[in-house]
Amino acid sequence: MKLKNLPWKWLVASLVVLLLVGGVLRTLASRKAQQPAVETAAAQPVVELAQTDVVQAQPRELQRGLPVSGSLKAVNSALVKARVPGELQGLTVREGDTVKAGQVIARVDPTEAGARLKQAQQQADAAKAQIDIAQRAFSNNKSLVEQGFISRSAVDTAQDNLAAAQANHRAALAAVDVLRKGLDDAVLRAPISGVVSQRLAQPGERVALDARVVEIVDLGSLELEAALSPADSLELQVGQQATLQVEGNPRPLPARVVRISPSAQAGSRSVLAYLALADTAGLRQGLFAQGTVATGRASALAVPLPAVRTDKPSPYVQVVENGKVAHKPVKPGARGDSDKETWVAVDGIAAGATVIRGHVGPLREGTLVKFTAARAP
Repeated sequence: MKLKNLPWKWLVASLVVLLLVGGVLRTLASRKAQQPAVETAAAQPVVELAQTDVVQAQPRELQRGLPVSGSLKAVNSALVKARVPGELQGLTVREGDTVKAGQVIARVDPTEAGARLKQAQQQADAAKAQIDIAQRAFSNNKSLVEQGFISRSAVDTAQDNLAAAQANHRAALAAVDVLRKGLDDAVLRAPISGVVSQRLAQPGERVALDARVVEIVDLGSLELEAALSPADSLELQVGQQATLQVEGNPRPLPARVVRISPSAQAGSRSVLAYLALADTAGLRQGLFAQGTVATGRASALAVPLPAVRTDKPSPYVQVVENGKVAHKPVKPGARGDSDKETWVAVDGIAAGATVIRGHVGPLREGTLVKFTAARAP
């Protein structure tokens, strides 16, 4: 009986083994089928944003402004030049020194100018002596004519000689005046009060006529020279207020449009505008400044200016839609200030859209977004 039951036992054992092998194979196939979906889900990027990283696009009342930038320039500045050639003497002022109007800056060696003045003075004296000689000759000839000893033509000649001598004397005196002025010009004086910004020559150096010696600037009155496009210049008017930020100065400075050039610059076609600063304490000529001129108010759907990205051929903003990042092309419009931040009107997104701020940086379109949970107080 045991031998008869043995084949059945083997048959049952084989069936059990086959069932176990089939279950293992089905499990492996199921795991293999699920693996691509798991890998796809794991590869999908997810970015975590805080509520401060996004802003709602909504209509805002914007203080419209025109951006301006440029360098600060002193309204009053002067270049002290040598008005006579010669050796430069007595130049002691340097960059940063304060000078007063009329103060002696330097002198040009007056030896040569003094010698020429002395020569001209002696020529004037000689011309004066010729006048005396011609005067005596004229008087003598006139007396002789009256006595009938000489003809009238001799008197006329003597009179002409006297007139020529007087003209020569006047010319000599004019030459003396010119050379005396040249001697005065050898003394270089400050034409305005201010601060020396450049020293362009050294003591002992021989300078030519009109050679630049020092530059003086008046820092009490500074203005911004801004170059504007022709279209922007049409919105600018004298008297408009502005707020400027000067490099190295943490506080904003008020300014006012005081002049607008009536003509465009050749080549660039830009129009120069000048903004006077009300407070110039601590400022220097040549510093870079930028700011905004208030030109009016406007109400429009707006987003923060840094949120509009320009790293594509056309401007766009990054928005969060259905938990993912989407890129929306926009058409920027007027700019203005709101809540101490610069906003720009945009066309191309709906009101209430969740816009990602510019400090987040560029994100790939389709990236999953998860917002950080707010902490309980």
